[in-house]
Amino acid sequence: MLGGIPYYIWIGCQKLDTVTDVLALVEAAATESPFLSPIHHMSKVQANPQPSDTMLKLRSKGFEAAALNLAANIPLPSALYQNRHWRIYYDELLQKHTQFNNSYIYAFTWEDPRVDQRILKIRSDDVVLAITSAGDNILHYLIEESPKAIHAVDLNPTQNHLLELKLAAFSALPYEDIWKLFGLGQHENFGELLVNELSPHLSSRAFQYWFGHRRAFNPQSGGGLYETGQSRLAIITAKWLFRIFGVSKHVERMCVARTLNEQREIWRSKVRPVLLSQWVSWAIIDREQFLWRALGVPGNQRDMIIHDHPQPAQGQDKDSGRAMWEYVVNTLDPVAENSLLGEDNYFYYLCLRGQYTERSRPAYLCPKSHQKLSRPGALDNIHIHTDEINDVLTRIQPGTLSIAVIMDSMDWFEAGGAEARKQIKSLNTAMKTGGRALIRSAGRNPWYMRVFEEEGFKAARVGDRSPGACIDRVNMYASAWLCTKFEEGGKFRG
Repeated sequence: MLGGIPYYIWIGCQKLDTVTDVLALVEAAATESPFLSPIHHMSKVQANPQPSDTMLKLRSKGFEAAALNLAANIPLPSALYQNRHWRIYYDELLQKHTQFNNSYIYAFTWEDPRVDQRILKIRSDDVVLAITSAGDNILHYLIEESPKAIHAVDLNPTQNHLLELKLAAFSALPYEDIWKLFGLGQHENFGELLVNELSPHLSSRAFQYWFGHRRAFNPQSGGGLYETGQSRLAIITAKWLFRIFGVSKHVERMCVARTLNEQREIWRSKVRPVLLSQWVSWAIIDREQFLWRALGVPGNQRDMIIHDHPQPAQGQDKDSGRAMWEYVVNTLDPVAENSLLGEDNYFYYLCLRGQYTERSRPAYLCPKSHQKLSRPGALDNIHIHTDEINDVLTRIQPGTLSIAVIMDSMDWFEAGGAEARKQIKSLNTAMKTGGRALIRSAGRNPWYMRVFEEEGFKAARVGDRSPGACIDRVNMYASAWLCTKFEEGGKFRG
């Protein structure tokens, strides 16, 4: 009170000219367009009375939302007030986002980045588009040779919340805390870290999500981070099977085996008879609901697996259960026979033990990686899009993308449908000549490779999982492909 007169202090964000400068900067990053401040943009348009269609049409959704809010004289979207402008604006109320019920599928990334790097040879001048998943591969790309820009794309908002949390952790925390959070999946003080250290580096939606899910890292409330998300169903199911059949101790022995011969003996005699039994196949693996909810395998991808299975005898129908069982056998047998879990294959070690070790962990969780990723500006070239791949591609400056890592997402399309061709066309437009797309597939000869070739790409198979062979440390996919753009789409019919 001032002499009995009340006074107030306003706390908030002014709509200053600096906000429009930030908007222009984020706009340029989201679309790979040249950065033009609002003043420079207007002078360029005025100097060019007939600006190109691209200059006028390439807008991020954040720009469009800001324009609507300013016209209505209401505050700008919260995304434009972030301290760190990683997250691109999205409308969280759309059904395409709410369909995931505020839950991520994958708490860890299920692709091998070492193979990605060997095939793609990412360089500092590359502009990369990659599916976010749990964000592990995004961080791996930054470690080897930090590219010019990385567009992380995922339709599920919570997958991007997980990547944001990792970026915030590298921006604010020492290595010891990061190891507890993402190496062990547990931290006794996560709530305090979130509020006091991580919150300035998170978007408001990501902060709200993790504040409401603080127990995910609580060692007293369950198995930690890696027993959250829908992928936990597969992990919990496997642990349940091991306990029921009395092989839990043998699984532990297999994970700490120091030689392949020791691991093979335990796998063949103790673990394999349980995990790859016909009963497990019938009761679990051949259930479409389990495949989708626990493993993220949609119906179209399951159909590809069944299609590749050898034709039955004349007059007999294809046995989907047998096809799925053999697919799993061809996945797991070569891994157990050729890849030492406790030394190098951190993917399966995590599934079996619920955490990483210093001998078996992703590269981004090594101390030297923390030194690189925690440097000022080390993460500034990451842009997180919560949207469909095609929608992001159509908003990127044509001819600027050099690498796309789209995992197995093409398998999700209806075979022969128009949506796959539409996305491939958009990819061709966004890519520069010589740009490459890395694709994994549950099919050995996926139908959409023909569409890539019809739309200006040369397709080469760079991984072929014949029975008994490993194409990477996960070995989950039947094939891997590199599609290289050599001309504009729609020209090639060879």
